[in-house]
Amino acid sequence: MTDALAYFSRKLQHETDASDVYEAQRNGDRFVLVDVRSDEAWAQGHAVGAVHLPHRDIAARAGEEIAPGLDVVVYCWSPGCNGGTRAAVEFAKLGYRVREMIGGFEYWAREGYPVANAHGPLPRTYDPLVALVRS
Repeated sequence: MTDALAYFSRKLQHETDASDVYEAQRNGDRFVLVDVRSDEAWAQGHAVGAVHLPHRDIAARAGEEIAPGLDVVVYCWSPGCNGGTRAAVEFAKLGYRVREMIGGFEYWAREGYPVANAHGPLPRTYDPLVALVRS
């Protein structure tokens, strides 16, 4: 029993999900949400409130663009993408407290949280397979 408690408690120190991130944004919690996908992916659409810093650029740019001591939440495309994990490693190497948003952009969008591109907000669509759809 203690092994399971330790494992899952530790896991929650390093992961979060779209619902918790959105709630934290709404509560005004102090953190930065970082989209680590490519320029093309960012342009296609991203979580409202996120900043764009591709995972390959983190080592070179994070120190100048993200205040030291600020909590970081990273995301990539989906559960099938390990870009968020790679990004979390890079932020951790730089000394940031970092968590990965499991489900990535896919679940952020599927759960109906705000998405935008350079032209403004995109339609919010709720996927009934992953989000409660209220009429």
